[in-house]
Amino acid sequence: MMALRPLIAVCGTTGVGKSKLAIELALALGQRKENRTHGYHGARIINADAMQVYKGMDVITNKVSLEEQNGVDHLLMDFKQPGEQYIVTQWVRDAMKVIDETHLRKQIPIVVGGTSYWIQHLIFSNRLVSFDQAPAEEELKRDPGPMSEPLARSFASLPPELLDLLNTLPEQGPSATTQPELAHSLHVLLSTLDPPTAQRWHWRDTRKVLRNLHIIRETGRRASDILAEQAQDTARPRYRTLCFWLYAKPEILKPRLDARVDEMVQQGLLNEIRALREIADSEDDSDTEAPITDYTLGIYQSIGYKEFHNYLSAPEHSEEEFKLAIENMKSATRKYAKRQIMWIRNKLLHVANAANGASRAEYGFDVTPTYLLDATELGKAWDTNVRTLAEQITEDFLNGKDLPDPCSLSETAREMLSTSDKRPRQVSLVAFVDMRRKLVCPTCTVNEERPVMIAEGKEWDVHSKLEARRKRIPKGRL
Repeated sequence: MMALRPLIAVCGTTGVGKSKLAIELALALGQRKENRTHGYHGARIINADAMQVYKGMDVITNKVSLEEQNGVDHLLMDFKQPGEQYIVTQWVRDAMKVIDETHLRKQIPIVVGGTSYWIQHLIFSNRLVSFDQAPAEEELKRDPGPMSEPLARSFASLPPELLDLLNTLPEQGPSATTQPELAHSLHVLLSTLDPPTAQRWHWRDTRKVLRNLHIIRETGRRASDILAEQAQDTARPRYRTLCFWLYAKPEILKPRLDARVDEMVQQGLLNEIRALREIADSEDDSDTEAPITDYTLGIYQSIGYKEFHNYLSAPEHSEEEFKLAIENMKSATRKYAKRQIMWIRNKLLHVANAANGASRAEYGFDVTPTYLLDATELGKAWDTNVRTLAEQITEDFLNGKDLPDPCSLSETAREMLSTSDKRPRQVSLVAFVDMRRKLVCPTCTVNEERPVMIAEGKEWDVHSKLEARRKRIPKGRL
């Protein structure tokens, strides 16, 4: 535990100044100070906002400008294509690599963003029940013991062609474009042997489908069973993390968020949405069946894209539709901020408190000290309540000094950091899969061996409203 390297994380709702604080901390760490003993000089900022990883579209994703970055490196930002899927486990892998590089440079990594889900699963190594990556190698190497009865029954029920495919699995995932029959057969095989995992993946994602089939063949165990076991483990921190939660009282934050939406429209939000729609439409028209890129993923999930759909789709733009779109975007932004607070308070804090309790009992210090900074007021109050406090706590954290009680910083901190004794509700494996399972769209599927698959829930709702899909439905069925 004592060997854990330092990390700073800045989380919070949209519109509270997370990027501003991260840049201020990075600049402060770049200054020479005589009383420093930690040996680090300077910092690099690692983006933890799921929308800011995408290229361009700076207004809709609220990126800090190059001028605002003040010369501080901003990593994992502005590097993915708009329709490209980029999921939590991919980001965690990329973030860990960048963190390693930053530590080698004797600089401090500062992870900042509103996707607290990502930050939590970066800080703690075994809290992610995920079909997005293979189980840990140590899980694959251990003696699997007898094959489970459900898996044994699945093996016994395999028809000859699928059993032959299992015994002759390719080493690399075939191209779904040039070998669609093989790609689809691999998905059918996985669906027979490990339905929860198969529901998680599109048949075109042959690399992940094949990886999970290799796990079954090599270990005699299903990835879904291994991951379910891993989900029962206690949290293990990867780093000694100083976490700052920027918080603004709802009655002050709400009008601030509303004003921010108005400002985004003035800065060219509609032009960015039109550009995204043109990209999606051009890709959809280029494929006679279904587009490989899923436009219910990536940056197309940004608040604003779907809210302005009806307004921009109408033959004539009406003032009434425009006002409705603005109000819908403001409402969605406020709801998103509320969900962000709930995640931090009900998920991240619980895991951090449990890890702190264990490290305090064994080593005498918190492995993840977490501080709420009251960003309700701006101006001079920001310097007093946020920047100065954060800079002093950061220096003491890195120098190994005693840190203040997080609840002592303010009345707001005392109120918001107090959590109930109840553990956060654990999502069952079945419920987790149901939230992300892929459904076949019968309307868009023109070849059963090349089904169009869309994630259930929000992505399916968006897909069902797409004009491109509606055009494929016979007029009598609309």
